[in-house]
Amino acid sequence: MPVVNFEQYCNMLDTAQKKNYAYPAINVTSTETANAALKGFADAKSDGIIQLSTGGGQFAAGLNVADMVLGSISIAQHVHLLAEKYNIFIALHTDHCQPQKVDSYIKPLMAETKRRRDLGLPNLFNSHMFDGSVLPLKENVAVSKKLLAECAALDIILEVEIGVVGGEEDGMDNEGVAKDKLYTTSADMLYTFEQLSEVKKGRFMLAATFGNVHGVYKPGNVKLQPKILRDGQKVVTDKHGAKAIMDLVFHGGSGSEIADIHETLEYGVVKMNVDTDTQYAFTRPVVDHIMKNYDGVLKIEGEVGNKKVYDPRSYLKAAEKNMAARVEQACNDLKSTGKTIFSA
Repeated sequence: MPVVNFEQYCNMLDTAQKKNYAYPAINVTSTETANAALKGFADAKSDGIIQLSTGGGQFAAGLNVADMVLGSISIAQHVHLLAEKYNIFIALHTDHCQPQKVDSYIKPLMAETKRRRDLGLPNLFNSHMFDGSVLPLKENVAVSKKLLAECAALDIILEVEIGVVGGEEDGMDNEGVAKDKLYTTSADMLYTFEQLSEVKKGRFMLAATFGNVHGVYKPGNVKLQPKILRDGQKVVTDKHGAKAIMDLVFHGGSGSEIADIHETLEYGVVKMNVDTDTQYAFTRPVVDHIMKNYDGVLKIEGEVGNKKVYDPRSYLKAAEKNMAARVEQACNDLKSTGKTIFSA
């Protein structure tokens, strides 16, 4: 199935919202990690979201070019081609883009989508994320509102973040952020909903924070308060009706208890970002391969090594397989397994 169109993407989110499950959103940085994400979703018979960050896009363009836009376009085109071979729905998304990079990242990607649409081609990306959490709330929402209007004109969904996800990831360091910033208030959620709902035909997802932290933590070390999401949704729906329930996004899931993850699904979470765990899952078999085949992957003391084990394909296949298994686990955790809405 080709990468979804706007109507199909909306249907994905609506179905997840209605049936209390969520989609893993898997960060990728290469064709290998993109292939692993596709395999994981297909093995789970789950629809899913594949996403690139600014750093991921830059890496994908190679060391000499290092262009985050070009790299993101390259991986997105790869996913468009490969998705045709799978009987699931895939949406393409860009992850955290802070205000200073909007004009150099999101806007060029939107321009590429417009160019494609003018040629009768489908959108390149289905959604973008604007992370304005470094701004005061009203300024954040004002910028988000303008960006949402631009996205709506191109049938693109916008993800916005209010509050701050702690920790560090992909060059963004929020280690020293004030603790109150880690918890979004119900008033902030209501204000954001009311402002963004004024955008005609605008569709948005909201990353509201409830103690989330990016990075690597042992289970139980991240202290989440999912009821913040419940209370915020209630304030919105009490005032604007049941149809006003928002599509929420869970950032920083590593180290979270499965019970907390499941609780968030009851409060409207339809997307959970997965990056740290899949990075490890991809790297672990590579390390294992090298340690077990040390004399083969290196030409030691004048020997020739073993081409079969230093051929990158030998360990990248194992990396793809293991990362795909971690994606499949994420589908199980988020209860999306076996629930693709694709029909051949």
